[in-house]
Amino acid sequence: MPLTRVEIEKFNKVVIVFNRNSGKQLFASMFARVNEVYKRIKSIVGAKHTEIYDVRSFADLDNIAKRVVADKVDWVIIAGGDGTIRALIEKFANDKYMPYISVFPAGTVNLVAKELLMSNEPVKWVKRVSKGIVVPVYLGRTNGHIFLTVTGIGFDSLVVNNVTEESKKFLNKMAYAVQGAEIIRKELAFNDWRYQFEARIDDEATWQQASSVIVGKSRYYAGRYSLFNGASLTEPKLHVALFTGNTRNDFLRYAACIAMEALSLEKSIILRTAKKIEIRCNAENFAAELDGDAVTVAPLKIEIEETPIKFLA
Repeated sequence: MPLTRVEIEKFNKVVIVFNRNSGKQLFASMFARVNEVYKRIKSIVGAKHTEIYDVRSFADLDNIAKRVVADKVDWVIIAGGDGTIRALIEKFANDKYMPYISVFPAGTVNLVAKELLMSNEPVKWVKRVSKGIVVPVYLGRTNGHIFLTVTGIGFDSLVVNNVTEESKKFLNKMAYAVQGAEIIRKELAFNDWRYQFEARIDDEATWQQASSVIVGKSRYYAGRYSLFNGASLTEPKLHVALFTGNTRNDFLRYAACIAMEALSLEKSIILRTAKKIEIRCNAENFAAELDGDAVTVAPLKIEIEETPIKFLA
């Protein structure tokens, strides 16, 4: 596919959205890095065409999105993690206005930036995006909510639902490991996994049984693991893993398969590709994960958008 380029120097309005609560900002130089990006973008586009908006809570994203839409901003640079990216792009999509998007990795989890090979060094980052190369990125939707990298329900989403913002801020990715160990202790120490899911792929007649379901849209999962061959932000395809075992040993084996990036070697994991997945659960209001945040609950309808949005990366 031939490269498409835009001349960013001709943009009338560029906005940097900086989530100050993403990642371990208290112990990092992220404030200085984002300010350096801001300074360098201003030197390219012009000071009067460039602004920076601070996000101090997710509630701020509503007003920011409204300002972006009202001002017809050409390019939005999101300095935050996958959760910030997902939430802001969802608001643009729902308002039917989508500027060019770029990501500066500044969050707890930065799978979008990692797949797009985006540096967290300002000089390298600005040099890269200033080329104006357009990358098409396909979005998924779960119950109408946008996701870019992963969605799913089961063990992982239960962990995500129980990780607090405070623990993410101070423990970073370790917060998920700590909570995962706690879920194993509570749910699997003396009993088999009590939650069951049924998944139907692309309107097939058969519903598949599973103890957990992971749907990948990106090459990466949980920070550094690559679970699905061929998964990519730039492909209009969903990759599905149905974990069918429900014992503690099954879950420990699944964790090992994820760590070794070897899901295909485990016979009790069903791997499929799809455009649409429906999932129902034996428990009411079981939380589902979207890009590292618990956003909606079962039953789920997961689909891929047919038209990509445009990243500068």
